[in-house]
Amino acid sequence: MTDVRPFYADLHIHIGRTEEGQAVKISAANNLTFYNIAREASERKGMDIVGIIDCQSPAVQREMFKYLDKGEMEEAAGGGIRYHQTTIILGSEIEVRDPGMGTAHLLAYMPTVSVMEEFTSWLGKHMKNVGLSSQRIYVTARELQQQVLGRGGILVPAHIFTPHKSVYGSCSTRMEHLLDMDGIAAVELGLSADSEMAGYIYELDRYTFLTNSDAHSLAKIGREYNKLLLAGPSFEELRQALAKENGRGVAANYGLNPRLGKYHRTYCASCGTIADEREVSVERCLYCGSKKIVRGVMDRILELADREEGAPYVPDDRPPYYYQVPLEYIPGLGPKKLNALLAQFGTEMNILHQATAEELERAAGEEIAQFIVQARQDKLKLQVGGGGKYGKVARK
Repeated sequence: MTDVRPFYADLHIHIGRTEEGQAVKISAANNLTFYNIAREASERKGMDIVGIIDCQSPAVQREMFKYLDKGEMEEAAGGGIRYHQTTIILGSEIEVRDPGMGTAHLLAYMPTVSVMEEFTSWLGKHMKNVGLSSQRIYVTARELQQQVLGRGGILVPAHIFTPHKSVYGSCSTRMEHLLDMDGIAAVELGLSADSEMAGYIYELDRYTFLTNSDAHSLAKIGREYNKLLLAGPSFEELRQALAKENGRGVAANYGLNPRLGKYHRTYCASCGTIADEREVSVERCLYCGSKKIVRGVMDRILELADREEGAPYVPDDRPPYYYQVPLEYIPGLGPKKLNALLAQFGTEMNILHQATAEELERAAGEEIAQFIVQARQDKLKLQVGGGGKYGKVARK
């Protein structure tokens, strides 16, 4: 067996605009271009692998070819595009809506640029604007799944519990209603859920879990990520890792504490109140009486739970899930101090995982060093998120 080693991967990053100014993900930052993502991931974040999930856009593909032709990037052996220390996995986020169901987003990853071009050609026949991100496709989810797998691609349901456009949050009560369960490589938990929460649902036991950022800005890259055990950073190695083949696999998930997620708890759309954490489920707002309730991720999971014993199940081979507080959440850590830390330690991954408390204190001061260390130990006091607003770290 080939020796494997750890690689950090964030597999859900959007493109806001092309360098020519063409919109791709309208809600994402304008400077979130293909090249800028690669540079940020390699030089500041320390991400070995990133999945850019708007690569079906012909305008984005033109930029890929520009940098490949200039020699600034190269196609990686085993699939993907290599830029300095980072391999880019080419993906696409697609919206499906089968008859009688709600909407859900699916992530499709392709091994090479040429295969992604072929996929774009097929998508264009069933989609109103293939150049934009997260567009509705007018075929069934299973037909899309067959097209992805038939091209040697990987299919991953996206942010599966969020209230908007996810398999469990807005589409159906079971994934098997939507997709062929044997053709799913992994599932993405989303920012408001963790491995234990997913353990309430029996049909998820078999799958590899992914924690990704769903970044809409450069700063959000790596707010959730995975530690993969691979022989090298490529599409084929990723495929084997998700399938748990040949010693490859996910060694750890690093994600927000679900209480920091903006959809963790149920909230009232009328008065904006987030349900008290002691309330398992509510049908009316306890404050204003409104029925305009948006079910939070935790409440939705408990609603769908199908364990006879009522407790979540975590398989013995499930990798650990570490609560990771992104550096942008650390109180008092502004751009100046962050740049000082990056100058000292090179990348955010080094700051989060390698720097000692003493080194952090010398570079950024005692308070920030303590926050970062407490974040590693899951000892920070958090204010719960909900209603579309992220939670936050409390100073005291």
